[in-house]
Formats: sequence, structure tokens, C-alpha cells
Amino acid sequence: MTDRIRLAKQAAFVTGGGGGIGRAIAIRLAEAGADVAIYDIFPERAEEAAARVRDAGRRALAIPGDVMDSDALRSAIEAAAAEFGRLDILANNAGGVSARPFLEQSERSMRKHIDINLVSMLVATQAAAKHMVAGGRGGSIVNVASIEASRAAPNFAVYAACKAGMLSFTKSMALELSEHAIRVNCIAPDHTVTPGNQGNRAGPVDPAGWKKQTPEAVDAMNRLIPLGREGVDMECGDAAVFLSSAMASYITGVLLPVDGGTWGASGWVRGRDGKWTLNEGLSFGA
Repeated sequence: MTDRIRLAKQAAFVTGGGGGIGRAIAIRLAEAGADVAIYDIFPERAEEAAARVRDAGRRALAIPGDVMDSDALRSAIEAAAAEFGRLDILANNAGGVSARPFLEQSERSMRKHIDINLVSMLVATQAAAKHMVAGGRGGSIVNVASIEASRAAPNFAVYAACKAGMLSFTKSMALELSEHAIRVNCIAPDHTVTPGNQGNRAGPVDPAGWKKQTPEAVDAMNRLIPLGREGVDMECGDAAVFLSSAMASYITGVLLPVDGGTWGASGWVRGRDGKWTLNEGLSFGA
């Protein structure tokens, strides 16, 4: 059974693979036996993640670049396929968001959200899938969406629309690429500790500088999540490995929440007395 989770002799490409969920996916793929190319806008992050891949005994390729530069992204995928001699797995992880009421959002901001979250996925999928088809071995594409793909997100409307588009695209590609044995799925994280949401949006990943939450804020957050804690990025990595492995050989076109149960809760939270209630009006503090 353990061999069915192994990705031996496979090669993967991860966008935004230098930090957070992307880094976790790259590391977990390597631990499962895959060689990994890491594409990230911050060179030092790409190199650090590549070193972790090598520590796992696999070949790594660190490629600095911006996913909003479509030509550079295509070239990076070509370089990875040439380096490894194949391409079997694509993780479309790169993305970004900033909170802003939609009526105050500039068109420039809208287009940036669309380019980084949606267009980059389209470009990478097209480029990588061509190599998978040519290889004739099938493949796996894992899109990192969000719970916001399937629920309202006030002040994040364009981001949520992009993630909903990612989910729709996932389903369409699952059908279009099925004849080539290429499976296409989404994972949907929610509250997950990453450098970006801890204020470490650029440069080297340094947990020592991450913002500290008050005990009250931590308690309020944890009571929103049925499993009682924020997610760990490696748990998303584990989900990506599963979806890319033979254990998921009959799974395609799905959205897999990796969220501790928040999507299933749909507004139900634990009150301060530990009992379930609807919309207690929790305050997250400063």
C-alpha cells in the first residue's frame, strides 16, 4: 500500500514554491520521491526550498521568476522538462490577495488579481499539460484554490471570483485531459499559517519576525475551526501528494477542502462555553 503513495521517478513543477503552501507541496512531493522544480518570485526562497528537496534525496531546480510574466513562466516549464527529461505533476500554487471593498478597487488591482491568481494557472497548465501528453504516462495537476472558491468573500470579491474560476477550470480540464490519463483537482485551504498571512510577504522566510496574536485572538480563531486550530502548510502538501499519487488514480475534477472543517461548518462556531452556535459575533482583536 505504501508504494501507491510514492512518486518515484516523477518530476514536478510548483509555482510559488518558495514559501508557505507551495514550499510545503514541493517538500512533500520530494519526500514522496519526485524531482521538483520550484518557481518563485523571490530567488532566496526558491533556493531554500530547492535545498530542502535535495535534502530529501531528490533533484531540484530553483527558478526565480514572476508568474505574471507568461513568457518567463512558459520558459521555466520548458527548462524543468528539459532538466528532468519529463514532467508528471504541476502544482498551480502561486497567488495573491489584498483586502479592499470592491467599489474602491482600481482596475489595475483587479487585473493584477486576475493575472496572478487565474491567468498564471491557465498558462502553466497549458504548457505543462503538453509535456504530460507528449510523455504518454498521464499526470496530475493540483490547483491550490481556496474555500473562497465556493463561498462569499466580502472585501475579497475579485480574489474569490478568480478562485471560483479556478474551480470551474479544474472541472473542465478534468474532462478535456481525461483521455490522456491526466487528472486535475483542486485543494481548498482556509485558515493556514503561512509567511504571507503572518506579515512575511517578501524576502527570506523568517518566523522570528512574524506577528504575534493575543491569546484571545487565537482562541477566537480556533473556535471558528471545527478541529480547533489553524492549519499547517505541510497538511496541504500531504493533500497534494495524495492527489498526485496512485492512491487517487480514480479521482479527478474535485475540490478537496483542507480546512479543518470550516466549509462543512458553514457559519457554526464554538461559543466561549464550548457549545456550537451560529455566528456568535466573535472578535478577533487587534
